[in-house]
Amino acid sequence: MSKVLYVVAVDGSEWGNRAADRAINLAEKVDASVKLITVVDWSYLQQPMIMEGGVNLPALDKATEEKNITGSVLTPLLEKYKRSDVDITAELIWGDPVDEINEHVKKTHANMLFVGRQGRSRIVDMLLGSVANKLAHTVGIPIVLVP
Repeated sequence: MSKVLYVVAVDGSEWGNRAADRAINLAEKVDASVKLITVVDWSYLQQPMIMEGGVNLPALDKATEEKNITGSVLTPLLEKYKRSDVDITAELIWGDPVDEINEHVKKTHANMLFVGRQGRSRIVDMLLGSVANKLAHTVGIPIVLVP
C-alpha cells in the first residue's frame, strides 16, 4: 500500500498558506506526504494591449515568471516546514487552475485535497464562481476548504 498523499493548492494568499498549515499538521499525525502545487494561468499574465496597428501581447519570459512565482509562493512554505518530519514536495503548473488541479489529483492518486477559501458572500460566489467552489464539485476525492 502506498503512502497517503495530500495535495495542497497554494497561491501565496493567507488562505492558501492556512490550507498548507492544515494539511501539514494532519500529515504529521498520520504519516502522510504533502505536495504543494501552485497553478498559474499563463493567459491571465498575457493581457493584450491595444496598440496603434492592432493588438499586442506583452513579451513575458516564462522562466522569469516561474522563478518569481516559485520564490514568492512555494519557497516560503518549503522553508517554513523544512524541519518538519513530513515529506513535502512542490510544483508549479501552467494552465487553468481548476483543470490542472483536477488532473494533478488524478495523476498522483492523491487521497485528499486542501484548498484555501476566501470568505465571500454566496451571491458573489454564484456570480463569479471560485476555484475552491468548482473543485468542491468536480475533484472526486475528499476536499478540505480552509477559511
